[in-house]
Amino acid sequence: MSAKAQGPASRLDSDLRDVELATLAIRGGHTRTSEGEHSEPIFPTSSFVFNSAAQAAARFGGDEPGNIYSRFTNPTVRIFEQRIAAMEGGERAVATSSGMAAILSLGLGLLSQGDHIVCSYSVFGSTVSLFNKYFSKAGIRTSYVDPTDIDAWQRAVEPSTKLFFLETPSNPLAEIADIAAIAQVAHAAGAWLAVDNCFCTPALQLPLAMGADIVIHSATKFLDGQGRCIGGVVVGSDTLMEEVYGFVRTGGACLSPFNAWVFIKGLETLELRMLAQSERALQLANWLELQPQVERVYYSGLPCHPQHQLAARQQRAFGAVVAFEVKGGQAQAWALIDGTRMISITGNLGDVKTTITHPATTTHGRLSPEERQQAGIKDNLIRVSVGLEALADIQTDLQRGLSLL
Repeated sequence: MSAKAQGPASRLDSDLRDVELATLAIRGGHTRTSEGEHSEPIFPTSSFVFNSAAQAAARFGGDEPGNIYSRFTNPTVRIFEQRIAAMEGGERAVATSSGMAAILSLGLGLLSQGDHIVCSYSVFGSTVSLFNKYFSKAGIRTSYVDPTDIDAWQRAVEPSTKLFFLETPSNPLAEIADIAAIAQVAHAAGAWLAVDNCFCTPALQLPLAMGADIVIHSATKFLDGQGRCIGGVVVGSDTLMEEVYGFVRTGGACLSPFNAWVFIKGLETLELRMLAQSERALQLANWLELQPQVERVYYSGLPCHPQHQLAARQQRAFGAVVAFEVKGGQAQAWALIDGTRMISITGNLGDVKTTITHPATTTHGRLSPEERQQAGIKDNLIRVSVGLEALADIQTDLQRGLSLL
């Protein structure tokens, strides 16, 4: 379904199988049009024109490849899909209107009434709400387990289990799940393993190479990297993604061409950003451990982290998100947050601008107190997504808040 290339094509267009991630992030998925453009084009059109009624029928019937309607065929969206699929090592990607739309499309595309999900209890709060409130209405049940306990995943399996779902590192406590081991349990049960790779991205971690069947992203986060657009993507085999694509085509949870173009541009600098932000995050975590007002730091790059060695094996670096507990409760956490001046107080993450939030009352605020307790989300917990400002300036700003405690 790619636009026909009649102009001066890139010498890499024909074969990108042997190039490295940094090159895929810049060159993957773009077959130049007859205009010979250097940068990827945006196709801000709702529909596409056919040469004849017969061609329209052939396109709609699937007998001829080509663009039809931007809800499900758009060249700019396709470039983003092909590029992220190549970077993740998947056969196909399906882009969606948000990260939550990606999870929704995965569930309703692959699961049916009576199916069962085994999910880590350390996932984004909206993921829990989606599973508990809305998937349950469709007759899809969910059980929650400790992501680090392989036996717990095994014990949760039922005859109707079809999907294992996890985040690693988890949001916001950086728990690390053993992808290969959990994939073995899932496959023995006849289930798929889906991994939310938002915190690492393919720059730091490749779940499909470790046995996962599906990768999920909120492209809003690190894939964009500058807090500009909302979007999501699901990556996996062509067979599985055909069902996800079918739901997106029919349900309309599609990505806009402009947002796809922004994400394409974000991917070009993904590897550089992830490595630089991970380095700053590691230094910040070490600094936070030394602060007397800090009770505990959650970051898998610290040797004291219980899954530090696993993270070192699975990941190229430890990511850009650091969580920590201050001495006291919600009042002290809020005082620290309000005491900062440069860092953005927002629930978003993955930006070149450092962000800070109080998970218990924002990203995980819709969970019940019992669900937050199970997930380890305490009232004194703060999450920082480390950006690309000078580390000294990030530390100085956090020190403003710490000095108030």
